[in-house]
Amino acid sequence: MTVTTSSFVRIVEVGPRDGLQNISQWISTDTKLDLIYRLECCGLRAIELTSIVSHRAVPQMADATKLLQDVHVQKMLAKSSVRLPVLVPNLRGFEIARAHGVKEIAVFISATEGFSQANLNCSCDEAVGRAREVVAQARQLGIAVRGYVSCIFEDPYDGPTEPSSVLGRVRELLDMGCYEVSLGDTLGTGNPTAVRVLLRYLQYHGISMTSIAGHFHDTYNQALANAWAAYECGVRTLDSSVGGLGGCPFVPHARGNLATETLVASFENAGIATGINKEALEGTAAWVRDLLRKG
Repeated sequence: MTVTTSSFVRIVEVGPRDGLQNISQWISTDTKLDLIYRLECCGLRAIELTSIVSHRAVPQMADATKLLQDVHVQKMLAKSSVRLPVLVPNLRGFEIARAHGVKEIAVFISATEGFSQANLNCSCDEAVGRAREVVAQARQLGIAVRGYVSCIFEDPYDGPTEPSSVLGRVRELLDMGCYEVSLGDTLGTGNPTAVRVLLRYLQYHGISMTSIAGHFHDTYNQALANAWAAYECGVRTLDSSVGGLGGCPFVPHARGNLATETLVASFENAGIATGINKEALEGTAAWVRDLLRKG
C-alpha cells in the first residue's frame, strides 16, 4: 500500500449545503450568506455553497438561485483562490449553476440501490447516466466536477454495502471526469478498521488516494477517528461541517457531520496544517449553534 506523505490536509466545508439542508426551521438567505462570508474569513478555501434541487424535496435549499445572485458570492466565484462547488442533480440544475458563474459543481450517486431509489428516485445505473450527462457538459465548458458516493458502509434499506459496489461507482465517477470523489459514510456506521479495509481495497484495485476525499457522519462518535484512519491511508481531503451541522434528511436518526472545528483542531494540534484560523472557526461554530438555539 502506498501512502501519500504530507503535513497538510485540505478541508472541504459542507456546512452551507449538507449542514443546513435537513434543518426544519427556515434559515434566511441573509443568514446563509453571513455563514459563507464568515467561513471564508476563517481561511476556508473550499466551501460547498448550496444545492440546486427541488424545493419540495429539500425546502431549505429553495433559495439557491437567490444565494448565487448575491454580490459577495459573485465576487467569491470570480476568485481563483477559493473553490465553491454547487451540488446539482441533473442538467437543469447544471444550467442554473452555469448561468450564475459557478466554476465547480458536484454530482452524487449512491453505492446502493435502496438509497438511490429513496434519495434520487432512480436506480444506481440511471443516476450514473444522469451524472455522466452533467459531467460531459461541465467538462466542455471547463467547469470542474467533484463526485460523491453515498452509503459506502451501509444502506438504511439494503444493509451492508459491498466494497466492490463502492469501487464500481468511484471508477465510474473518475472515468467520466470527476477530479475527486468524496466517500460518504451516510449512516455514520463506519469505524477506523472499516475505513482502512475499504481504502486498502480501493488502492489494491488501482484507485489513487489523491483522488479520494472522506465524508464521515458522526452517528456513533467515530467521525474524527475515521478521518484520521483515512489520512493514515493517504487521503488528504476531508469534508466537514461547521458546528457539526448536517446529516442526511433521507436517513432517520442519522446524526450530523464531523464538526470542522473539531477536525481542524485535531490536525493542527498534531502538526498537520489546514490553513484555517482555529480561533475564528470556533467563533463561527459558536455563532451557528447560538443562531439555531434562538431559532
